[in-house]
Amino acid sequence: MTLLRQILSVTAMNVRTLPQRVASSVVVVVGIAGVVGVLVSVLAMSHGLRNALLSTAQPDRAIVMGEGTTNEGGSALAVDAVQAVLDAPGIARLPEGGPAASPEMFVAVNMNRKEDGARSGVVVRGLAPAGLAIRPEIRLVEGRWFRAGLRELVVGRAVQTEFSGLEIGDRVMLRDGEWTVVGTFESGGTANEGTLLADVDTLLSAYGRTVYNSVRVRLESEAAFDAFRDALTTNLQLAVNVLREPDYYAQAQQGIGTLFSVITGVVGSIMAVGALFAALNTMYAAVSSRAVEIATLRAIGFGAGGVVVSVLVEALLLALVGALLGAGVAALLFNGNTVSLGGNGGSIVAQMAVTPAVMAAAGAWAGAVGLLGGLFPAIRAARLPVATALRAV
Repeated sequence: MTLLRQILSVTAMNVRTLPQRVASSVVVVVGIAGVVGVLVSVLAMSHGLRNALLSTAQPDRAIVMGEGTTNEGGSALAVDAVQAVLDAPGIARLPEGGPAASPEMFVAVNMNRKEDGARSGVVVRGLAPAGLAIRPEIRLVEGRWFRAGLRELVVGRAVQTEFSGLEIGDRVMLRDGEWTVVGTFESGGTANEGTLLADVDTLLSAYGRTVYNSVRVRLESEAAFDAFRDALTTNLQLAVNVLREPDYYAQAQQGIGTLFSVITGVVGSIMAVGALFAALNTMYAAVSSRAVEIATLRAIGFGAGGVVVSVLVEALLLALVGALLGAGVAALLFNGNTVSLGGNGGSIVAQMAVTPAVMAAAGAWAGAVGLLGGLFPAIRAARLPVATALRAV
């Protein structure tokens, strides 16, 4: 009998006897389902937050910040520096003739989460009149836009979903008093939806500031970036850092990727160890209960290789069932849920995304647990003394 036929025959026998070991098998399935469920939820959160950042970037946009910083919240640009940016070559023009550039201010206000009432920082971004024109992905869906000179806010759909007190007509307490929410916008799930937008000059006045955090510009083309950057960085009177928008958000998402990699590794490993011991116990018990059967098969000519593979296949089948169960429950509970992560000066708000890549990564963990859980019992089955096992009959 060929090795493949031996494997198929022994595996079929193992599967047929699974109902006799349903309790121990359920332990393995539930343990692996728990591992996969947690991993899927963490990976979906990471994927959603990173996508929200990366999808915000446009290749024809650039951001100018103070020298020595790569984070908008820690940047400062004086009025004369802002004017130099507005006069730089390579900036697209608005229909009315002005530069497609928006000096902006970046602050945070603490708000209560709807889910648990916990307070967390929410970004308030002050825009110049061109700020919306250079971001065509932002669309007003309710109410109206804020008006220059008035203490008014327009809130992103994502942050409105996550935090309380941000419906149209609600009042938000900033440093100088209450500001009124007058509209809601969407931007296709980008990080912009996790912010509150306001008139930049009104916001500067409210916080008593005389400097901006950054200038966001739309370029004439992607190729215009080098000329734009060089004109600013070679100006000895300026001290600025100029980045393409995709590069700026790529740097921002690297921190999220590192954080969630650590979380995934630590949490996943701890849970995987528990599931691994459950799988080992179950598969050792399965081998012990079938010692006579395995010995009989060996006595009539079945090789050790077929026995080893059949035990591994059984462990992987249990892992697969657990993976499907855990991934399915996690997808039902978490896919599309709004999640926020506190960052420098505020929160990033996004939707959790259970993608095929997330499912595949969690499934790989489950497969590894199943493989390791079946490996040593499989080796024990292959080394089982035939004569000793048959004498126990």
